[in-house]
This record gives sequence, structure tokens and C-alpha cells, in this order.
Amino acid sequence: MSTYFPSAGEVPRRWYLIDAEGQVLGRMASRVARILMGKHKPQYTPFLDTGDHVVIVNAAKVRLTGQKLDKKIYRHHTGYPGGLVERSARHMKTVRPARMVEHAVAGMLPKTKLGKAMARKLRVYAGPQHKQQAQKPETVRL
Repeated sequence: MSTYFPSAGEVPRRWYLIDAEGQVLGRMASRVARILMGKHKPQYTPFLDTGDHVVIVNAAKVRLTGQKLDKKIYRHHTGYPGGLVERSARHMKTVRPARMVEHAVAGMLPKTKLGKAMARKLRVYAGPQHKQQAQKPETVRL
């Protein structure tokens, strides 16, 4: 008997809306990554993208526990000599809160082409408004 593998067109894609207000960043990111990978579906296959789309609103109101606001450092390199840029979580939360949530979720996805495809199904907005009303996302409570 052969093993069944869903093809790309057979996997139904749904849209979910998550309100990040008051949510702890890491706990929310792990649940979102699970939805993006498709682990909540019975047809989950590790090497196929079976996940759904996720829209996160109110990213600016996400919580960090402990002293992470001051001690957590986000780093990236510009590509130029001496171009290492370091920013604290407090700075990221005020300047680019959506990027902070995207970074947390991307860190919990596979580090492959498949993981990048999963990350493209994530939309994060700092405020309560989003542009995906036409997709009629279902609200999810985490």
C-alpha cells in the first residue's frame, strides 16, 4: 500500500487573525509557527507546505517577560566593514514592533526554502487595522 501525500492544490488554505495585545511574545510566536507549518492539520507532512495564512494585529502591544526589554539584543549586519547594528528589544518595540514579532516567528520555522515559504504567509501589523479583510480571516484566541 502506498503512502498518501497531498499535492499543492489539495491542501485547503485558511486565514487566521490573531490579536497580540497582552500576549507573551515567545508563546504567541510558537503557536503562530505551528499554524504556519500546518501542524494543526491531519494532513501535515514535514517536507510540504501545508500551513495556513496568519494575520497578527496589535504587535506593538505584545509583552516580554523578565528583563528582556533591556537585555534582549537584535543584531544585523549591513554588509559594510564595521556594520554590525545592535538594538535592544525596547528600541525595536518602539521603532519596528512588527519586525520584532516577525523575527520571533521566523526563528521557530525551519531554516530552509520551505521555512521561507512558510514565513511569507505571515502578515504583522503594529496597530489594530489590517489589509486582509477581503480574505475574511477567522479570529483565533491563543
